[in-house]
Amino acid sequence: MSLLNDDFLLGNATARDLFHNYAKAMPIIDFHCHLNPKEIYENKNYANITRIWLNEGNYGDHYKWRLMRANGVPEELITGDGDEYAKFVAWAKTLGAAYGNPVYEWTHLELQRFFNITEELTEESAPRIWEQTNALLQTDAFKPRNLIKQANVQVVCTTDDPADDLKYHQLLQATAKEDGFKTLPTMRPDKLFQIDRDSFGAYLQSLGAIAGVEIKHFADIITALEQRFTAFNALGGRLSDQSLLTYTFVEATDAQIETIVQKGIENQALTQTEIDQYLTRLLKHLMELNTKFNWTMQFHINSNRNLNQPMFAKIGPDTGYDAVGTQADIVTHITQLFTTMSAENSIPKTILYSLNSNDWTELATMMGSFQGGSVQKIQLGAGWWFNDTAEGMDEQLRVFAHQSLLANFVGMLTDSRSFLSYPRHEYFRRVLCNFYGNLAEQGRVPSDLAKLGQIVENISYNNAKTNFGFFD
Repeated sequence: MSLLNDDFLLGNATARDLFHNYAKAMPIIDFHCHLNPKEIYENKNYANITRIWLNEGNYGDHYKWRLMRANGVPEELITGDGDEYAKFVAWAKTLGAAYGNPVYEWTHLELQRFFNITEELTEESAPRIWEQTNALLQTDAFKPRNLIKQANVQVVCTTDDPADDLKYHQLLQATAKEDGFKTLPTMRPDKLFQIDRDSFGAYLQSLGAIAGVEIKHFADIITALEQRFTAFNALGGRLSDQSLLTYTFVEATDAQIETIVQKGIENQALTQTEIDQYLTRLLKHLMELNTKFNWTMQFHINSNRNLNQPMFAKIGPDTGYDAVGTQADIVTHITQLFTTMSAENSIPKTILYSLNSNDWTELATMMGSFQGGSVQKIQLGAGWWFNDTAEGMDEQLRVFAHQSLLANFVGMLTDSRSFLSYPRHEYFRRVLCNFYGNLAEQGRVPSDLAKLGQIVENISYNNAKTNFGFFD
């Protein structure tokens, strides 16, 4: 059997029919990624495969970086200033030990789908593949916007700070018709959460400046946020994203919140309880704003960031030094937040992701307690990050199906910083079709290809199109 042949991951005839005749050709709505809107707008060719695949400066693919470190590659050839061809060869050598890792499969899917290269990337084939890919990367077809179009993408949702000026989103809005896809902002208020950082006061000044609000009190933060919701919404933004590494629900009085915010602005030490009180109050207001604007609110929870502190100090965050979080009671605290907000009728459309798969059943059963008002108002998010594997995807589908209505699922996203990552949607669709194919082959659902085909088309594309309102 050839590498990643037409039927890989498709274990039976029903799965093969579902993928090839239904899921495969559906367009893509990539509702969560980390592509840079400036790079999309400037639309420049990449100099070589290393820069688009591995790194350009400290910005690149930390999935690959982790594997290269595990294979003994020196940091100079990972995030450092080493020779770019040598970096590519080091990655090729690393792949030889990566059988069973999804990055091995994604790498070869990208070579096949974008470059029409079907041979395995090895140390021996690296010189040929280096030349083939680099020649293509200099053509118009391999400029970022054309890569997005080639992947049949209709919507790209980037990740943007509330204080961003959204300049490039404004420019891209004007070219959307010509581009053939929309590039839309997603609000991610990480820096607003970081009240214990030295930079918090300066950040509030930046947020206030862009919002036209002088921020001196907690109420001013909410006023500025509402203005930014309005600005994002005007440019087509329909989602927010909340990153909660850990979370503890703790209520506070208005006076306590005011004292906490003043301490944050003045860079005074805060207790963990004070931080939790501030986050709880802020999240409540964010839920109200997401409800008011009819956005979908994403929660990414239970991750453990920057474990290697010397390397964090040297090269910064998002460089491959993170892990699955282990806060055992985090869903309990998320549940308390939702219970409180249900009394205020302020639970927005929500997607819940946890990096720790042990949380999935608890999240899926919790969300069932707060459904209502729209179809699948609350969803269990796709297998995220370290769970972004064939087995992780299958497990997330199983939990969702067991505890709710999988047919209503909004499906996959790339969560990526690379313009070559769109085959991850194909990878997910193959797992999805195999999931339903197995149910049909076992006699657990009707062997009705038209009915099952409609479900996989909906999960692949239609549900996201309907749910998020990008085309309203």
